[in-house]
Amino acid sequence: MENKIQLFEKQQVRSVWDTENEKWYFSVQDVVGILTNTVDVKDYIKKMKKRDPELNANWGTICPPVEMIAADGRKRKIQAADLEGILRIIQSIPSPKAEPFKMWLAQVGRERIDETIDPELSIDRAILSYRRLGYSENWINQRIKSIEVRKALTDEWDKAGVKQGQEYAWLTDLMTKTWSGMTTKQYKQHKNLKQENLRDNMTNLELIINMLAEATATELSAKSNPQDLQQSAQIAHTGATVARNARLEIEQKGGKVISAQNAKQLGTKNEQKKIL
Repeated sequence: MENKIQLFEKQQVRSVWDTENEKWYFSVQDVVGILTNTVDVKDYIKKMKKRDPELNANWGTICPPVEMIAADGRKRKIQAADLEGILRIIQSIPSPKAEPFKMWLAQVGRERIDETIDPELSIDRAILSYRRLGYSENWINQRIKSIEVRKALTDEWDKAGVKQGQEYAWLTDLMTKTWSGMTTKQYKQHKNLKQENLRDNMTNLELIINMLAEATATELSAKSNPQDLQQSAQIAHTGATVARNARLEIEQKGGKVISAQNAKQLGTKNEQKKIL
């Protein structure tokens, strides 16, 4: 599953794309909160279920627990619903935002289908988003390339039977620790991050070294054809070791790879360059 934060009228809606079933799941609390502007969303949902016995009877089916990013930045299982389920919930909410929200849902669904047919559309949207955030064109090029490299690696993990979620995270953490000397959590702390994407807060050189680790692991995996998580882990470690050696060589010659800078600081530097 792929976690995302969608925006409806500048308000966040947590969502997950289920790759197996090819459909979105949306946070029920986020949707109800937006449509009702209530202070206590949980209490509103409780009263809504009482008003609508049919919805209450089928609540477990309509709103299964789905793993998403919680308010504290951690992944937790929260009540979510697919497009059909959200539309059913909207029927029980008298809100002037109902129709615009339905149109927004249709737009989100159509964009994902369009991106599946033509992946370049998702890349174009990513480029526009990074530009709005003030990243340099050089950094954006590196970041887009890193997405391509990452996708090639996860394709190899899929072939080996590695499961998305915890196993993906474990392998990623292994590679990060091997080449950088820090776990993903420690790396984020080094950059003063919480739930932000680590790669979105890397410098050009950090992105390049991380790409070297992933591209090497991808190449080795394609040749050795691993069959399980442990074999994939050995390959991931080998690929990350190549990147670690490159990092150490750069540092021995006086360079610096690991940076404490995050996106805000990088963005500030880019704005200063534009002014100059």
